[in-house]
Amino acid sequence: MKKIFIIDDSHQGSRLDRWFKREVCDVPQSLIERSIRKGDIRVNNKKEKSSYRIKKNDHVYLKNLKLQTNKINKETFKYIPTKKDLSLSSTLFIENNENFVVINKPPGIAVQGGTKSKKNIVDILRKTKEFLNTAPYIVHRIDKETTGILIVAKNRKYAQLFTSLFRIRKIHKSYLGLVVGNFNKSKGTLIDDLYYYEGNKKTKLRAITHFTLIDSSNNYSLLKLNPETGRKHQLRKQLLIYGYPILGDEKYNLLLKKNKKKNNLMLHAHKIHFKINDLKYNFTADIPEYFNRFIKEKHLKIY
Repeated sequence: MKKIFIIDDSHQGSRLDRWFKREVCDVPQSLIERSIRKGDIRVNNKKEKSSYRIKKNDHVYLKNLKLQTNKINKETFKYIPTKKDLSLSSTLFIENNENFVVINKPPGIAVQGGTKSKKNIVDILRKTKEFLNTAPYIVHRIDKETTGILIVAKNRKYAQLFTSLFRIRKIHKSYLGLVVGNFNKSKGTLIDDLYYYEGNKKTKLRAITHFTLIDSSNNYSLLKLNPETGRKHQLRKQLLIYGYPILGDEKYNLLLKKNKKKNNLMLHAHKIHFKINDLKYNFTADIPEYFNRFIKEKHLKIY
């Protein structure tokens, strides 16, 4: 195995652990963390965290590593799109240019595949004409049951650019969420510490979401939600904390277990805007038909 890697332009700004998985060996995160702690993976002969952003001309030193790739396992879970998947994919695109696409993700499809979710957006896009001679690069995620705007880069340069813009909070997202209960404030900000568990490790992360009440009727409230941070399941967790679970949330709304009737998750990534090289981009994803129908049935105003 090569002992020294010199970072070039194409990997500038990547996290150390993600670069390692892509360019050296696709191994479990725990093994990378352990190797970094032991000093078997160093940057410029110094210990760095797995989240360290590598720079051009950084020297990554490897020693005493006996690694086995996970690529065989990943191939096992690769999804092969059906003809129906590919024919419907053409309806998903909001924007398609040489550097990235913006799609309106439907419900029930994961962004990436895994042991529990084989059908996924990445593997479907990989086979579309829009990604001919290139590959999809995921720069952010939305939950499997959440619908709406998803940006997918077409090259490493724009993947790194979008990752940086998300990290410095220069990409602004707006969600529509339908919650159970009459929301008691017209606007404000939710600030909470959310807890996440990975094995025996417990992590606390601060979550910030700005909200505006659009309308409230029949014990339901329609909210515009602008997350400032990007924590996993942030909107679903925060709204539950305040006693307003998102309708259709089977994971966090315990009341659903007592209710036989199930709804789609009423959370939609509606709008996004950002700026690249002084050019402003604004995109809007149409609301799903079932979301619109429910709003009308409950006599809620959307604007």
